[in-house]
Amino acid sequence: MTAPTPGATPNERRSPAQVLTRRWPTGMAVVVFAAAAVAGGSDDTDEAVSGYAEFLPLLPLLYLMVHQIGKPRAIWPVLGAGLVAVFALQVQDAVSQPVVLVAMSLALLVWGAIRGTPYGPATFGVQAAGALVFSALALAGLAVDADLGRYLVAAGWFFHGVWDFVHLKLDKVVARSFAEWCGVVDVLVAVDLLFLV
Repeated sequence: MTAPTPGATPNERRSPAQVLTRRWPTGMAVVVFAAAAVAGGSDDTDEAVSGYAEFLPLLPLLYLMVHQIGKPRAIWPVLGAGLVAVFALQVQDAVSQPVVLVAMSLALLVWGAIRGTPYGPATFGVQAAGALVFSALALAGLAVDADLGRYLVAAGWFFHGVWDFVHLKLDKVVARSFAEWCGVVDVLVAVDLLFLV
C-alpha cells in the first residue's frame, strides 16, 4: 500500500485505471489516428496534403451543426453522419467535397443569422469566424503548391486542435469528450503533415 500524497484528499488520488478511464477520448484519438495512418498512409506528399485539406472543412461544419442544434451531446451522431457524407462525396466526381462542406457551413451561417442561435450572437459569431478561417485555410491549401499548402493545412489542423481544447475548457457547444478527442486527432494530423509526410 502506498502512502497518500501529502495534502491530497481521497478524491484527489486516482489509480492509473481511473486516469485512463477519464482520458478515454485521448486514447481513442491515438488509436483512430494510428489506424487511419496505417490504412491510408501515402508516400505522396501532394496526396496527403490534399486529403487532409479536403477533410478540414468538416471540422468547423460539425461545430456549426451542433451549435445550431443546441445539444452538445449531439456531436457524436453528427460526426457519424458527417463521416458518411464525406465518404459518399469521395466516391463521386460530380461535385468537389471541400466545396460542398464549405457551402453547407455557409448555409448554416445564413440559417443562424436569420433564425437565431441557442447560445446567442456572441458564441455564434465565434463559431462563424472559426468556420470561415478553417475553411479558408483548407481551400487555400488546395489552391497553392503542395509545399506551401502543407503548412497552411497543418496550421488549420493545429489551430482547430487549439479550438477544440478551448471548447473543452469552456465546456460549451460540443461534448467535452468530443472536444478532447478531436483536439488530440487534430494536433496529431498537424504533426503528421509537418514532420512525417
